[in-house]
Amino acid sequence: MKLAIATDHNGVNEKKEIISFLINKGYEVLDLSPDNNPSDDYPDYASRVCTKVLNNEADLGILMCGTGIGMSIAANKFKGIRCAKVSNDTEAVLAREHNNANVIALSYKEDINALKLMIEKFVTTSFSNEERHIRRIEKIGMLEK
Repeated sequence: MKLAIATDHNGVNEKKEIISFLINKGYEVLDLSPDNNPSDDYPDYASRVCTKVLNNEADLGILMCGTGIGMSIAANKFKGIRCAKVSNDTEAVLAREHNNANVIALSYKEDINALKLMIEKFVTTSFSNEERHIRRIEKIGMLEK
């Protein structure tokens, strides 16, 4: 599985540790924010990750910023992206299982082990394919312009 990851200037050290963690788990990781600086803007990195996911150059995306909120808002502007701002491992599971989320947004301020667990749950959980979830995702798709 190939994962695209990016952060703004917040979370650079956490991102590096997460990349090492994911590589050790056997994932291929695309670092789409290799050169952060204090004046960078999170929408630029959300765009990079979402473009890779939409072009099937990555299976899933991982975004981090101060809260994860800005990244999730920017990511959800892309037609076909279902980005979940996640705060715990249960939400990470449900984002995939119920919503078939293809991008996760996180706060770099979370404990690094909690971040790793959320990401691991996100990438290892499959969509349920239950009719009710399919129906709801289709309705979300109809809202996209």
